[in-house]
Amino acid sequence: MYRQGDVLIVPVDEEALPEHVPARPGLPRDARGRMVLALGEVTGHAHAVVGPGKLVREEGPFGPLLLHLPDGGRVVHEEHAAIPLPRGWYRVVRQREYVPGAVRIVAD
Repeated sequence: MYRQGDVLIVPVDEEALPEHVPARPGLPRDARGRMVLALGEVTGHAHAVVGPGKLVREEGPFGPLLLHLPDGGRVVHEEHAAIPLPRGWYRVVRQREYVPGAVRIVAD
């Protein structure tokens, strides 16, 4: 497992993925060519991955975001050290916090 700020990146065995996931198209990259895992609403900074691969939105038990890195990649952020990731599939989890009566995604 890898963590950068409020983003957790968990390796997933390809054999465990639903059959349709590898064929799904990836989400668009940002203007800098990065796959954005989480965008800071306040600062505009982003937890993003650079390198070849794709980010897939999946509504199943592995979702909502799955990351495929066929050659590995790096998670970057303006305020954190870069994290190298080996090749493979990953589930991207945003940290949540309890607010009385609800649960919400942590905002940067």
